[in-house]
Amino acid sequence: MGNRLADQVAIVTGAASGFGRATALGFAREGARVVVVDLDDERGATAVDEIRALGSDARLIVGDVSTSETAARAVAAAVGGLGRLDVLVNNAGIVQGDQRDTWDTSDENWDRVLRVNLRSVYACSRAAIPEMAGARRGAIVNVASIAASVCVGGAAYAAAKGGIVSYTRHVARELAGRGVRVNCVSPGFMRTPMTTGEREGLDEDAQEAQLAEYGRRVPMHHVGSMDDIANAILYLASDEARYVTGQEIIVDGGYVVR
Repeated sequence: MGNRLADQVAIVTGAASGFGRATALGFAREGARVVVVDLDDERGATAVDEIRALGSDARLIVGDVSTSETAARAVAAAVGGLGRLDVLVNNAGIVQGDQRDTWDTSDENWDRVLRVNLRSVYACSRAAIPEMAGARRGAIVNVASIAASVCVGGAAYAAAKGGIVSYTRHVARELAGRGVRVNCVSPGFMRTPMTTGEREGLDEDAQEAQLAEYGRRVPMHHVGSMDDIANAILYLASDEARYVTGQEIIVDGGYVVR
């Protein structure tokens, strides 16, 4: 157990699985108490139990993170339930899941991807910033994607993730003099339930074949892990990054520069 986030309180959206769960557990190991925010109440409760088993404390907020109501409940759980708010990780997201030409996705799918992936960052940040700026301390870490820089994932997904990068830079400039840092992490091809095809019902062999295909595109010849992203988020959330704001850390095994 470490102490890089000792006595701090963090909100992690999409924390029931994937990068969010890995981040929430990593934070707990470093001394943070965590508000787990997710639509999946069962997996969210499991994440809370895992955090408590590490000797930390946690709260669960079940809801749609793109809404102001869920964002407000998350901040209230941190400040009212755990005593303060130091870190916000805007991780919740979905894939485009549309096999049409990228310029021809449906209106419904476009709106859904932008709402979950981008509006959620705005909604949760807007709720958290007054608390952080008032205390003149805090770190916001947004999870974007290499889709902001290269053509993967579909146009709606890329538009949302590119928006996160731009939003990160803009808000970082606004908050730089108020003690709040804002950065983002852009994952490449990683081993998560979203990329393996597990959520789409692929069997284990098909999942491994899909990951191997992704790995062949990467200069380091393999996909990354959830912990690779969680470690980058932990760095940006910690005092080790106290002079870092408005930055995008790309964690992709060299894909963008291949």
